[in-house]
Amino acid sequence: MSFFGKNIKKIRSVKGLSQQSFAELFDLKRGTLGAYEEGRSEPKIETLIKVANYFSIAIDDLLTSELTVNQLLKFKGDLTTYAEDLKREKFASIPCITENTAHDYIALYDKEGFVKELPTLQLPLNVTKEFRGYTVSNLEMTSHDKGFYPKDIVVGEKVPSTVIKKLNNGTLVFVVVEEKLIFRRLYVAKGNVILRADHKNIEDEKYALSDIKEMWRVRYVFFRRIPDFGDDVEDKILLIEQELLKMKNRLPE
Repeated sequence: MSFFGKNIKKIRSVKGLSQQSFAELFDLKRGTLGAYEEGRSEPKIETLIKVANYFSIAIDDLLTSELTVNQLLKFKGDLTTYAEDLKREKFASIPCITENTAHDYIALYDKEGFVKELPTLQLPLNVTKEFRGYTVSNLEMTSHDKGFYPKDIVVGEKVPSTVIKKLNNGTLVFVVVEEKLIFRRLYVAKGNVILRADHKNIEDEKYALSDIKEMWRVRYVFFRRIPDFGDDVEDKILLIEQELLKMKNRLPE
């Protein structure tokens, strides 16, 4: 004989529930509940699961030991585990480009079947927007031991071609252009796109806006190590450089 009957009687007492109100919670007859409490009958497994889940009590505790009042006072009495009653938050499922899939992605980036086969990240982002993950594979975006290292992951929001020229200079992006997949900072000048690395020894790459097949603006970053978030002189220089470029673009030709 289990402790189920004694435990539900104690639960009713602690929660201030009559036999009738308790029985109605679980679609039971009052007489059936009385039989449980008196030890004349044992519950069906589905009833046991409902009671345990509702009061957030482990089934093993409900059956094999007499629960104390202190234990019961800690349990929540308003939980439900019925799947149809739960409002589950839907996370965005984001295809992620890895080092192994990068080469194929350049050729098949616009093929839905291929994109669906990529590894995915699930994040609590706006599911109405389109995102893509990219795994860093080189040191082009490092400077003085700071920046992005191989295996870091950036998550970008898709940039429509009509919006590219409106992005701020210095925006982090990754793009598909010609036969390359490039992760750098974006600068737009006179209808051209300049992709600039943070590493000083890497030369800029310049393309016409029309050459950009796909662009993703970096919104989220996952580092494999804890980055230094302190003030950086280079960041300030970058901001100054951005402002100077803006001023230059406003000057008449």
